[in-house]
Amino acid sequence: MRHQSDFVKGHIPRSIFIGLKGGFAPWVGALIADVKQPLLLVVDEGSEEEAITRLSRVGFDNTIGYLKGGFEAWKTAGKETDDLLSISAEDFKKRLENNKEIPVFDVRKEGEFIAGHIENANLTPLDSINAHLSEFPEKEPFYMHCAGGYRSVIAASILKSRGIHNIIDIAGGMGAIKQAGIPVSDFVCPTTLKK
Repeated sequence: MRHQSDFVKGHIPRSIFIGLKGGFAPWVGALIADVKQPLLLVVDEGSEEEAITRLSRVGFDNTIGYLKGGFEAWKTAGKETDDLLSISAEDFKKRLENNKEIPVFDVRKEGEFIAGHIENANLTPLDSINAHLSEFPEKEPFYMHCAGGYRSVIAASILKSRGIHNIIDIAGGMGAIKQAGIPVSDFVCPTTLKK
């Protein structure tokens, strides 16, 4: 429940990221099917009560607790950690210039994708990410982005929790991609989308 930039730098292996500062409640509801699912929270110190309250407002009343001292306490105790490779849009642009065929997965909504996307990107909306698991390369590195960096980190955390670790997040998402001057299509007919 920390900020996505903190999760990228380090997190508890197999933990799912849904940041408290983003579209928290809708994503919890969309991605955690069972409201009775026991939850152990990793949250910034001082935000524990807010997190539990916001979860209960969307029906998740089975919070079994939070990690006292947060992720820093976990790290200090010498427990295993994981991270997520995240690169700037400028670095992604250089890689794309060297290889136009690199696999790119766009986890935004269909309407956002239709309005503009990287050429040859695969549409894999976050809210249905589990239906797309077989589409992700097993060993080859692939790139993932959303609009601003929040949803792609959620998607990456879900994939990593399912054993898919060859993800490279594009920090800043589509906003940073456009700012870096990476060509983006203006429109695609919805009937041609891969589902």
